[in-house]
Amino acid sequence: MVRKVRRLLAAVTGALTAIACSLAFAGTAQAAGPKLPPAGVDISGYRLDQPLRLRADTRPTEVVAVIDQVSWLGRTGQQRGPEAKNLGPKYTVVVLAGDVPMHTYDLYPLAKGGPRVYRPAKQPDLSKTRAGWFFGRLNMSETLRSVGVPLERQFDTVSGGVGGGERVIPEEALNPVQDINDAMDELQRLLLLNVGVMVVITTGLAGIALLIRRRTR
Repeated sequence: MVRKVRRLLAAVTGALTAIACSLAFAGTAQAAGPKLPPAGVDISGYRLDQPLRLRADTRPTEVVAVIDQVSWLGRTGQQRGPEAKNLGPKYTVVVLAGDVPMHTYDLYPLAKGGPRVYRPAKQPDLSKTRAGWFFGRLNMSETLRSVGVPLERQFDTVSGGVGGGERVIPEEALNPVQDINDAMDELQRLLLLNVGVMVVITTGLAGIALLIRRRTR
């Protein structure tokens, strides 16, 4: 009787181990998912003889910095923007997935009253959106300049003019390198995987205990 129980226990334990390993490998494969094409941006405009082509696989920091200028825009913007004479140089940013254009925006880093962004209603991915004007980030000019757009450096100060005051734009704001959303999604998948493995093991141990109890009666 004892030998039978031991054999049964070994068989069930082996089966549980195999199931747990299978779940772990399946969860890891699912977490990895299909490999997405690298993101990228094309920038064209004033004093650019040819578009700047930035890709995430070769210049990830620059791509993230440029996309950060437009990724926060809401659904509805202002219907009327500044007068054309107050906009300054225009730079068109096209966001790509691989080599496929997805979204396009017009950036005006030197507009009077602060940087502006115009989002056309007609987008390359044929998504439905409303045309609108938005106030841009204060570091737009410096961000574009840092990736190769021929703009003069802007010394933004709170007070004191040239040689005094503090910079409005922190240096770290020009080079965002972490994608918090992706990190949180990855952590959530790993936690769910661990919970699933623990449930399988707990259920198996409960079944083993029940079988042993029945055999020893």
